[in-house]
Amino acid sequence: MSGGTPGQVRKISSGGPWEESFGYSRAVQLPNGLVLVSGCTSVVGGRIAEGSPYEQTRTAFGVAVKALEELGLGAEHVVRTRMYITHPRDADDVGRAHKELFDPVRPAASMVVVAGLIDPSLVVEVEVEAYRAPSGGPA
Repeated sequence: MSGGTPGQVRKISSGGPWEESFGYSRAVQLPNGLVLVSGCTSVVGGRIAEGSPYEQTRTAFGVAVKALEELGLGAEHVVRTRMYITHPRDADDVGRAHKELFDPVRPAASMVVVAGLIDPSLVVEVEVEAYRAPSGGPA
């Protein structure tokens, strides 16, 4: 994690296999309280945690929420999600996993079918945006 003082951008690394080689952060927190979480898949500890589309989605959102937790936020702070799936047949399973985690929050959400992901065994990638007003700011 790259720390920071109020008013600075904070960046979190999860140690994912592509973060260092591609030059990105798992999550970036802006001074205005917005947190952007990079695309997350079911890669945990550098290994692909294969499984059904439902299981991959649960794992991918788990990676995203863990990054939020490092910044002191949780699933309840999520305001937008994006789900990229490799086949339309997986939409219901991916949507079910999303609902289980975010139904109480009801963030804005998109689900898009894509041609493929970085590894052919991955069938879903998710992105998350969260928000918490900075201390002393409006809610």
